[in-house]
Amino acid sequence: MAAAELTDSVAVQPEAGLAEGLAAALRESARRMRARPDTASEPYRGVCVVLPCHDEAETIGAVVRDFRAALPGARIVVFDNRSADGTAEAARAAGAEVRYEPRKGKGNVVRRMFADLDAEVYVMADGDGTYDASGAPRLVAAIRDARADMAVGARAGVRDDAHRAGHALGNALFNRLFGALFGDGAGDVFSGYRAFSRRFVKSFPALSNGFEIETELCVHANQLKLPTVEIELPYGARAAGTASKLHTFRDGWRILRAFGYLLKETRPALFFGAPAVALWTAAVALAVPLFVTFARTGLVPRLPTALLCTGIAMLGSLCGAVGLILDSLARSRAEQKRMLYLAIDAARGGR
Repeated sequence: MAAAELTDSVAVQPEAGLAEGLAAALRESARRMRARPDTASEPYRGVCVVLPCHDEAETIGAVVRDFRAALPGARIVVFDNRSADGTAEAARAAGAEVRYEPRKGKGNVVRRMFADLDAEVYVMADGDGTYDASGAPRLVAAIRDARADMAVGARAGVRDDAHRAGHALGNALFNRLFGALFGDGAGDVFSGYRAFSRRFVKSFPALSNGFEIETELCVHANQLKLPTVEIELPYGARAAGTASKLHTFRDGWRILRAFGYLLKETRPALFFGAPAVALWTAAVALAVPLFVTFARTGLVPRLPTALLCTGIAMLGSLCGAVGLILDSLARSRAEQKRMLYLAIDAARGGR
């Protein structure tokens, strides 16, 4: 108890009962000290482990217990996403806090998690048991000690038998495509094992509905130039009797659509500039023979081709103009998100 509190507690007592008042104040101080959390035995108080789950009753209990052992004192919250196999009951029996998100899709769950929960550090993992909970302290340390805003648990065994061959190949190709479109920032874009700072979480818009949310997380970090680290952690096979929720071709198409949407929103100059350059190149290629003929004869005998060149050039100019205008708007939006990100940190008194 602070000295002022102790003085106030004593001051309200009559002079005759000064000793009794002092004793009562000391007892209250001792009670409050005993009620304080033991930071030595619970070093991860302030950390929140969030586990989005859809039909993971077979594995979620073990996952909750593993994270409790790895992060003593951390809050563990399981978000049940329309499970029909008793996932919520298994998670609650293991001691986790259970919440529900009725709209199906990991993006919907993440949006709800980030909006409803308040913590110093957020650790997100899947409930299927493929991520090694013992690596969580390294992710938390990257946020607390290294002052990163996102720490990605890169999957060390993603190309081994834990993944089908199509998924492993797709993972490698999409990671390369992400680097080409959005720049470097994460070697494993689709890892679901991550830790975040509070200011990252509260400034993240979370617009995706499905598992494309991992791509959006990386794009958000790249756009705002946030400090990000990647830590290679073990990645195991799913438990026997459980099936992956991934579908190679359908989910691959969804990822490509997400790449296109995010490119339009964050780098419109590239999104519209590339077709503008292609259209202008085609217009020039078609126009060169017309100019040569006109220079020799003073005539334009291929009028339809000339009209086609004009139309293609106008369309290219339109794409270029749209790209430049939207690029200015995208920069303004990025500045606003950056200011919000900084304001969140200032409101908490810094890190």
